[in-house]
Amino acid sequence: MKNIFARLSKQLCVLLLGMLLLPSCTKTYLKKAPDEDLDIKKVFSERKFAESFLTSAYSNIPVMLGAADWDQRNPFTGACDEMEITFLGAYSHMLNSGAWSSNDYFPDIWGYMYEGIRKTNIFLENVAQVPMPEEDRKKWIGEATFLRAFFHFMLARVYGPIPIADHAYTLNEDYTKIRRAPIDKVIGFITSECDKSAGLLDWTVTPDKYGRVTKAAAMALKAQALLYMASPLWNGNPDYMGIKDKDGTSLFPSFDKERWRAAAVAAKACIDGTEANGYKLYRSASNDPVRNYQEIFIERNNAEVLFARNAGEHSHFERCSNPISYGGYSIFCPTQELVDDYEMENGLRPITGYQPDGSPVINAASGYVETGYVADKHPKDYYPAGVRNMYVKREPRFYASINFNGATWKGRGIQFWNEGLDGRRRAGSDYCISGYLMKKMVNPTSDIFQNRFSLNTWIYYRLGEVYLNYAEALNEADGPVADVYQYVNAIRDRSGLPALPAGLSQHEMRERIHHERRIELAFETHRYFDTHRWKTAGDIDNKAIHGMNIGAGAALNDDNFYKRTVIEKRVFVSPKHYLWPLQQTEINKNPNLVQNPGW
Repeated sequence: MKNIFARLSKQLCVLLLGMLLLPSCTKTYLKKAPDEDLDIKKVFSERKFAESFLTSAYSNIPVMLGAADWDQRNPFTGACDEMEITFLGAYSHMLNSGAWSSNDYFPDIWGYMYEGIRKTNIFLENVAQVPMPEEDRKKWIGEATFLRAFFHFMLARVYGPIPIADHAYTLNEDYTKIRRAPIDKVIGFITSECDKSAGLLDWTVTPDKYGRVTKAAAMALKAQALLYMASPLWNGNPDYMGIKDKDGTSLFPSFDKERWRAAAVAAKACIDGTEANGYKLYRSASNDPVRNYQEIFIERNNAEVLFARNAGEHSHFERCSNPISYGGYSIFCPTQELVDDYEMENGLRPITGYQPDGSPVINAASGYVETGYVADKHPKDYYPAGVRNMYVKREPRFYASINFNGATWKGRGIQFWNEGLDGRRRAGSDYCISGYLMKKMVNPTSDIFQNRFSLNTWIYYRLGEVYLNYAEALNEADGPVADVYQYVNAIRDRSGLPALPAGLSQHEMRERIHHERRIELAFETHRYFDTHRWKTAGDIDNKAIHGMNIGAGAALNDDNFYKRTVIEKRVFVSPKHYLWPLQQTEINKNPNLVQNPGW
């Protein structure tokens, strides 16, 4: 298992390279004797070297913004019903076609996460040697402990049961004794690590430490891990009851409803603790519902963010998200199914289902109109005059998240029809395949032609998600009690939507929460894992996805463009595709690692 037990020499090379790039380390390095080696003892004998080692562990947190890039380890956004990625090299195409296998090496989530785990283990086992104030050492231990838990969770959400690596393995150990731990034991380890970490960290960090772990991050990870553990995929899943390790240990537990309560308690503790220490749902200075939502992902390090990865100027992300005539590649293309799920401004769903031929079942009470064009622009400029009625009077999060045909972007209208400036006729291999582009997370002030890009972050945990985690877990534990309504309605109110109707049943509230997560957390990788942990992906992802008819249209008001068209017929084999396969090379090296079902 070379990926788990990455060679120390490799890490020291990374560390040394990092030090060469740091001005504070340059003089020290140049003064070294020619035959001097930077070994573990030396690394942890000086604070600046040890801090660089910890920073190297942080580097194993995936950036995630580049959903088309293998090295950013996010095939998830393009492998659910949110988006189609037009770049043919994206790994999401393998998942959507069912062509992935245990012989695939990229994106190497297994190896990359275990490399991060090894770094944290080495750090935790040696940090006591560093000459430094104990208060600072305590925080470093808290950060490394969180990172070890975080990397374990990044593995578990993909593979399910995994080997727990709670120490740095040496060459003298028998690696063949390493086995996958039962999933409840894995989550137990993660949550225990979160508790340790939270006890050592502060709620916030100073501006010069943005991106470092806080108590808020530890509590958010704990709440999310327990939510996953309580969900149908892992909590008493009959498909997995027969899966055992080579020694006969069951890798999945029987159902326990109290897991939902544990998840609710952890989420509420996170909410109460963070809000008591200055965190809150973000609202813009104008309190405009569109800006309230849009700016969460643009105003870096705002009060809603609990943990994020700083990504710097991510020019490729900006290019993938922008239309062709703006200098972009038109790669991140939301599906018609997602567009249909955004509510109307009155809070009603416009589409309630689909006919066998794919045509929508329109909810007349919502006011949605599929045909025709609007005469007047929106009073707040959410859309200009002349756009298709299907994009009119939608909820504010739609206008913050989706760039559609005719939408105003960077001062002018987007032209996705075939003959338009952003249309298929003018594109090469990458083009807007659905007639929509992702607007969420994309800064409208960036100028690709001028090579002027914004600073980007990828938000792993934010308070809005924890609100929905709490509402979901509490509804499953106790039904739609007052707190369930309170926290879902808080999310809706921020985006200018009416409160949920009173008197919902537990099942009806479950449907509402699932829908709210789909919209509120779109493109943040939650949808892929939500539909998996709910065991609904077998239905949702085993069918065709749709978009507009991008091969037609000579003007904004050309009806031929606005015909629902199949983009791709996707494949999902249940229960096989609910979990990723372990790489076959790892099993070949250690036969005690049992493979996931179906692989």
